[in-house]
Amino acid sequence: MAVVTPRVFVSHLAGIAVFDPNGDQVGRLRDLVALLRVGDRPPRVLGVVVEVISRRRIFVPMTRVTGVESGQIIITGVVNMRRFEQRASETLVLGELLDRRVRLVETDEEVTVLDIGLTQLPARRDWEIDKVFVRKGKGGGLRQKILGRGAAPAQGGGGRRGETLTVEWSAVTGFSLEEHGQGAESLLATFEQLRPADLAGVLHHLSAKRRAEVAAALDDDRLADVLEELPEDDQVEIIGKLQEERAADVLEAMDPDDAADLLSELPEEEKERLLALMRPEEAADVRRLMSYEERTAGGLMTTEPIVLRPDATVADALARVRDPDLSPALAAQIYVCRPPDETPTGKYLGLVHFQRLLRDPPFTLVSSIADTDLPALPPDTPLPEVTSYLAAYNMVAAPVVDESGALLGAVTVDDVLDHLLPDDWREDGLHGPATAGLNGERPLGESAHGR
Repeated sequence: MAVVTPRVFVSHLAGIAVFDPNGDQVGRLRDLVALLRVGDRPPRVLGVVVEVISRRRIFVPMTRVTGVESGQIIITGVVNMRRFEQRASETLVLGELLDRRVRLVETDEEVTVLDIGLTQLPARRDWEIDKVFVRKGKGGGLRQKILGRGAAPAQGGGGRRGETLTVEWSAVTGFSLEEHGQGAESLLATFEQLRPADLAGVLHHLSAKRRAEVAAALDDDRLADVLEELPEDDQVEIIGKLQEERAADVLEAMDPDDAADLLSELPEEEKERLLALMRPEEAADVRRLMSYEERTAGGLMTTEPIVLRPDATVADALARVRDPDLSPALAAQIYVCRPPDETPTGKYLGLVHFQRLLRDPPFTLVSSIADTDLPALPPDTPLPEVTSYLAAYNMVAAPVVDESGALLGAVTVDDVLDHLLPDDWREDGLHGPATAGLNGERPLGESAHGR
């Protein structure tokens, strides 16, 4: 049996791997579920929320947890793969307790919660929250104050503003009250290394209040990346709660095709206001995309592929491909066009695959190695034909060209998949039969939580 750590702080657990007794990874921990109790009794930890391979979130009771460490969690027995749904009486430790402003019982001083400590009760598998790591006074900057992994919080001393200290759960009050304007920096710090799709999963499962607070704390580029991975309802909700100037900045940071999809879900008046606040060149790209039918090549394409002139070299192409902001699909090939070299371009001449760039000397002109035989797609090409095109030619992206031969953009395989999957795939993960339980057993059907 795994060795149990006497006390673990939740910032050390966010996102760590969850394993079954055979050493096979089940998923990753996304939150802990606690039950707040009357008076100053420490909250009981009911279980953990685990995101499995399909991005589905399930509930694992603490009675199934045999080991909790700062690098892994071990569970045993059979778990229910039914989707986790938070009950009204339950509290998410990471999602709802971090960054909360509470008060010290002894001095009535306001403090901000930076971390939460858990301990296992002797000779039992029950866990409870017994410690709270706080910072005195008001103010932000919590991202720099959250604990690093592998180090337990230290007691503070004195009474200076900004002092940090660890106190007993009973030494603070205010957790049971709903807080308006709760910060999000500590929560974000615990998930700082998450990919946008995974952080989107965290946001989706928060309450609407916390979702708005976390979105407000993200910078524009990070929020744009996360919005692209969220269901449409969440996108509309978040963008609607931002100030209009910031909403326009975030839309500019999004891929034009994703921004167009989001704006198309908004009321006409709101959509026009946001477009008017965007930079003219950014708004023009989005308006152009919105003019095409949604499930066509024009409606699916991005207007920002890598475009080079015929006299550019392989070295020029490789320098563009190295751009870390490009998705793998867009970086897989470059498009050779006559000037102008921004969409819509001059005459489209052909494309060069990334692999071909690696095989030719740096001084080679891209026009001399471009594939000119591969047909381009008209913007009105329907989705099934786009899918067949990518499959037939083993492509991850396809050029979209208008009647005059100008390159309008490129359709990438990830955008095609978005429209081939069910509308709610971002919420439900992969569809199909329920995954079997651990050790090959069928999942239990005890309740919505599998308890």
